Amino acid sequence: MANSVRYRTLLWQTIAWTVLLELITVILRFGFALESTRDTASTVGRLTFGLRIHHSYIGIALLPVAMWLERRSPTWSTAVLALGLGLFFSDMIHHFL
Repeated sequence: MANSVRYRTLLWQTIAWTVLLELITVILRFGFALESTRDTASTVGRLTFGLRIHHSYIGIALLPVAMWLERRSPTWSTAVLALGLGLFFSDMIHHFL
């Protein structure tokens, strides 16, 4: 029973993060006319030496963190996993849809 509640929590948190992150992306893109190739080259590009870092990369990097937290704090593990999956799915949505 507890696992089904946890999976349901993970599902809804992941959906919430995905929608929120995609909404922010849409607002920045269409509301403020920002483009990642143009507007991040002079700011973030300096920190990443010109490499583009998609937010799905950060989401994937959070997965081992969630696994590490699993025994220490299952609640935080679920939250970090949901955020990581939300970042990943949000990036996939606007790249493939």
